[in-house]
Amino acid sequence: MIRFEEAFEIVMSNAQPLRSEHVQMMNSLDRVLAEEVFSDLDMPPFDKSAVDGFAVRMEDLALTLKVVEVIPAGKIPEKILKAGQCAKIMTGAMIPEGADGVVMVEDTQTLGNGNIRFIAKESGRNICFKGEDIKEGELVLSTGTYIRPQHLAVLASVGKINPLVFNRAEVGVLSTGNELVEPVHVPSPSHIRNSNAYQLMGQLIKAGANPHYEGIALDTETSLTMLIRNALDQYDIVLLTGGVSIGDYDYVPEVMDKIGVKILFKSIAIQPGRPTIFGRRGNQFIFGLPGNPVSAFVVFEMLIKPFLRKMMGDSSPPVDLLLPIGIDYSRSKSTRKSIIPVKVEHGEVFPLEYHGSAHINAYSMANGISMMEIGETLFEKGKIINVRQI
Repeated sequence: MIRFEEAFEIVMSNAQPLRSEHVQMMNSLDRVLAEEVFSDLDMPPFDKSAVDGFAVRMEDLALTLKVVEVIPAGKIPEKILKAGQCAKIMTGAMIPEGADGVVMVEDTQTLGNGNIRFIAKESGRNICFKGEDIKEGELVLSTGTYIRPQHLAVLASVGKINPLVFNRAEVGVLSTGNELVEPVHVPSPSHIRNSNAYQLMGQLIKAGANPHYEGIALDTETSLTMLIRNALDQYDIVLLTGGVSIGDYDYVPEVMDKIGVKILFKSIAIQPGRPTIFGRRGNQFIFGLPGNPVSAFVVFEMLIKPFLRKMMGDSSPPVDLLLPIGIDYSRSKSTRKSIIPVKVEHGEVFPLEYHGSAHINAYSMANGISMMEIGETLFEKGKIINVRQI
């Protein structure tokens, strides 16, 4: 059994970015950029007005000014301003030649006969100058950027309509156990419905991967070998639940060894989730997770999600909140790192009632998980603790 931190390092050191592909710009949302993006023009591409007002020669502000042109956004000015002249201009419109400032409409008085007068004490330039935001050829987005809606605006502004992004991970999901039936069936007294696979597929979708359900393997070497080998032959990663401990019918470790998977660890000092296996065969990876749904959920959030994100190009570390716990919380055993379902309310953390690794309903009410380290037995009310949002 190894500490969680060691397991995390092993997993993350094996995560290498997947292939990349060009996609339509809107399809790049929630993907990770696999290239550097440079601007193909200056932004703004011309000197433009920052306000609705009048383009002027600033040295003429004490004069009565003749309006010689109206310049809406999108129109190229036709006049060159001379002494005593101005042009009515709209926000975003091109500054006419000869002007070096824009006065706001509310700072002027209309005199009639197409004349205006500046009536404020002073005025700023109110010009957005060509290239002041971005210069042509300037880097605007870096490789590894996780593309959010604001990045779509940047891509659009530089004409990057088919960005190169890292592929989504293709992940095979299978469950093991003679006792499992699909949710559509009413289980007999000795059976239970398969919930793990659907939980994991939901977590995979939320993490940005493409899940593929491969069904239920029986607790036999033949069934396990066939399904695991078939999944490894098709997908980047395989997730399976059950059959990973040391029971009489827990064949997963020996089957993995039989089909050429190099097992990198078999057990982690966390609670829940101790009997977790991680292995590699070439460029394919497999995680064997405990059969209890809470254990599978926790191991995915703590270990598999960061691994997936790195494989899909996002190397940023998981972000934990630091918040005060709202009650005293204790445990009796501290030989393993404990993962606790919590609810964050009004800026405080409240551990939820939790009966063990089969109690998935506790997590249905949780919006975060907290970690109690090896050797810790008490969180006193008000203590600042780590919370990872889920």
